[in-house]
Amino acid sequence: MNRLFGTKNTGPKPTLNSAISTTDTHVESLDVKLAKLNAELTVYQQRMFKMRDGPGKSALKQKALKILQRRKMIESQRDQLQQQSWNMEQASMMTDNLKNVMTTVDVMKDTNKTLKKQYGKIDIDKIERLQDEMQDLMEVGNEIQESMGRSYDVPEDVDEAELDAELEALGEEAEFEGLSSGKEGMGETPGFLVDEVPNFVDEPPEQGKVKEAAG
Repeated sequence: MNRLFGTKNTGPKPTLNSAISTTDTHVESLDVKLAKLNAELTVYQQRMFKMRDGPGKSALKQKALKILQRRKMIESQRDQLQQQSWNMEQASMMTDNLKNVMTTVDVMKDTNKTLKKQYGKIDIDKIERLQDEMQDLMEVGNEIQESMGRSYDVPEDVDEAELDAELEALGEEAEFEGLSSGKEGMGETPGFLVDEVPNFVDEPPEQGKVKEAAG
């Protein structure tokens, strides 16, 4: 049975990238063959250009035609392989893009679940109530500040000229009182010589000593 149908291949399956690499290698080998055929055709053309018409030139021409046929076949094969390689590259790019899309979708699903869990714990009504309470507290605080900064018994409209006159009068009065107190105090005993006993002295001073010190 194995001879008819063969054995099951247990090796690793070929990938798209490996198929592209194999095809490109084959294309390169065909390019090498084409380069050799082109070189041979160039030699035959140069030889036929120097020869006269006759059996020898005809035989050389037949060889050149065969080489030309081989070149066209190889070029056709190379073109097909290049097209296959291009198609596989396009498929590889589409596969990579699809993988990226699927990865992005999976990440978005996980993120969506996480956001639902997090935002599901938040009460929007509670946040709005907190905002309203904060606004009310701010208004109360502003009212308290305005109340604490209120002035008492201070007229709003005050004449600066009247204030200057009153201030000048107070200055003259203070100067007059200072002169009067200076005249009345002349000849009086200074306060530190008066017979007064401080609170921290147990016995009163003798009268004679105080008078001597005063004299």
